[in-house]
Amino acid sequence: MERKIFSKEHEMFRKSFRQYIKDKILPYYNDWEEAGITPRDIWLDAGKKGFLCPTAEEQYGGPGGDFLYSTVITEEMYYHGVSSLFFSLHNDIVFPYIELYANEEQKKRWIPKCVTGESILAVAMTEPDAGSDLARLSTRAVKDGDHYIVNGSKIFISNGQLADLCVTAVRTADTKRPHDGISLLVIEADRKGYRRGKNLEKIGMHAQDTSEIFLDDCRVPVKNLLGKENEGFKCLMRNLQQERLSLAIGGFAAAKGALDITLDYVRQRHIFGKPVGHFQNTRFSLAELATKIQLAQSFLDDLIPRHMSGEELVKEVSMAKYWITDLQFEAADRCLQFFGGYGYMKEYPISRFFVDARVQRIYGGANEVMKELIARKMGI
Repeated sequence: MERKIFSKEHEMFRKSFRQYIKDKILPYYNDWEEAGITPRDIWLDAGKKGFLCPTAEEQYGGPGGDFLYSTVITEEMYYHGVSSLFFSLHNDIVFPYIELYANEEQKKRWIPKCVTGESILAVAMTEPDAGSDLARLSTRAVKDGDHYIVNGSKIFISNGQLADLCVTAVRTADTKRPHDGISLLVIEADRKGYRRGKNLEKIGMHAQDTSEIFLDDCRVPVKNLLGKENEGFKCLMRNLQQERLSLAIGGFAAAKGALDITLDYVRQRHIFGKPVGHFQNTRFSLAELATKIQLAQSFLDDLIPRHMSGEELVKEVSMAKYWITDLQFEAADRCLQFFGGYGYMKEYPISRFFVDARVQRIYGGANEVMKELIARKMGI
């Protein structure tokens, strides 16, 4: 079905990026999964090809594209089952903090290297005792002249081993309303007092380096403050709309990717003398999934242009994030079943679709939190 939200230029870009995945990512992806990290060279190469920070303005070395180019990148990576190479985090989740809230000096200092892949981005919000509830955030930044002294720890930080710049949520004031005392600092990973923990072992997303970050008397210049002091929570909330939309986009594409490889398999695999795809259970199950995936696409194709126009879509994006990432897991689970024992083998890509899908219902705000946000917007 033609996607009317994309122009000819977007589809040409899709074709180019899809070929890049086939040539530069898929042949090496299993090695990265085994290593638990992606090589820095692939980031630098992607930067040269214009696949990083596609919305960055030309004056800072970017291509000056729109969010639909980022959407193409996210869709293709999730569709091909290579989402652990976390370009979508860099492009759509962390970079917008710099794009939206950095001053001119900061933009000139940071954006060019984000575009080239010389500076890989991460965002550090979650703490051992503070996940979806940021009011419990305890990492503290105390002003000392023209620096902040930062102490605390962060956990489950994607790109944690590779990241050069980390947008970090810190507490800069004690207030009656805990959210009011939060600020955002951009902390360079080579700064004294910034220490990476080990690369955490996960049940999925194996090529994605996920780490704990320790900040021990880390001196961060005041000039690294992103936006206004004590207004970081507002920045976080504004950016969460795009983060959750991006996760929904990835969930849709992964569900479609799982369905497509399963359709190929059930046409070829025989049982009781006929293809698996000829059994009513197979046909009905995959027809149900195809219908839900089409509904997800239609929902997203409505939301994406509205998001790009600046509309507030907290309720709708929360719906998309929870429902589509639930669908992503359902699709991977049901499709894996048609592969039988082979689906449980790592050499079959459907197994990766399955394990990688699980975290989508957790990060970016757990799906139970999404339902709470929806209910609040409904006035209940």
